[in-house]
Amino acid sequence: MTMDLEVLKCGNCEELKLGVHATALGLAVLCGLYNAAAWLSRREQHLALNAAMYAALVAIEQRHVAHHIAELRRSPVTTPVRVDETVATEVAGEIAA
Repeated sequence: MTMDLEVLKCGNCEELKLGVHATALGLAVLCGLYNAAAWLSRREQHLALNAAMYAALVAIEQRHVAHHIAELRRSPVTTPVRVDETVATEVAGEIAA
């Protein structure tokens, strides 16, 4: 099965991808902090394991966020600008004069 979705290609929908990974990063930080604090108070082994797993996820998501920011900086978003013909004619006349 071949999936030809534009969102899956590098350079497309980078703002969306950045938002998704930044949200995941924020949640991983929050969950990691909670599990670390819970482990410090209760010393249950699974809480330490959870905190370690969330720390790894934070590192992974931080790399994704950095990648998408770099991609946005590499290819600036250009939006087409519609120029009114009368304004363009006036500006062209001023430049010629």
